[in-house]
Amino acid sequence: MMDFQRLDESIRSQFRGLNGRHPGQWPVVPRMACALAVTIAVIFLGWFFYWSDQIEHLSVGEQEEQKLKEAYRSKLFQAVNLPALRKQKEEVDGYVSKLEKQLPSKAEMDALLSEINQAGLGRGLQFELFKPGQVLVKDYYAELPIDIRITGSYHDVGAFASDIANLPRIVTLNNMSLASKDGNLTLEAIAKTFRYLDPEEVAAQRKAAAAKKAAESKGERK
Repeated sequence: MMDFQRLDESIRSQFRGLNGRHPGQWPVVPRMACALAVTIAVIFLGWFFYWSDQIEHLSVGEQEEQKLKEAYRSKLFQAVNLPALRKQKEEVDGYVSKLEKQLPSKAEMDALLSEINQAGLGRGLQFELFKPGQVLVKDYYAELPIDIRITGSYHDVGAFASDIANLPRIVTLNNMSLASKDGNLTLEAIAKTFRYLDPEEVAAQRKAAAAKKAAESKGERK
């Protein structure tokens, strides 16, 4: 059987009297222990000063590679489906063009207001109120609310609402309320119609939006 006590004493004895001796003259065990310590120190210092940065750069590079692969797949999908996407764009452009034709220009608004008024008069309704409100300018269109109050028979009021829905231009009835009075029906509502902005109005909107954004950015820097 191996005598561990004797082995331990043999190893310990090799570490005695090393002071003043050249490491090359040390016994085998101290030299191996010193070499192992130097190896561990080199690995630690290499990791701390060099390899950790390299591994971090490698990780960033892998993430960037993944992003590029995803972008490549997306572009490849678009390229493969380009004809279908072009057809879809044409359909969307056609739909948008159709909607734009339902929006009057600024010069055509008076004619549209007259159409709304005639829709009621044509059904024999009495306008007690027909008051255009303040124009609300959005990014690409303007909205005009009109307060209306009309009186007539139930069927005529219903037919008027149907006529409004079938106008060639977009007109909606909002906040509707009905009340019966002297055998007639009174409809109160806000008719909203819309128009597209003229090029000058679009330019003014963009300029105002840019000025607002610049002012907000300046305020954040302060």
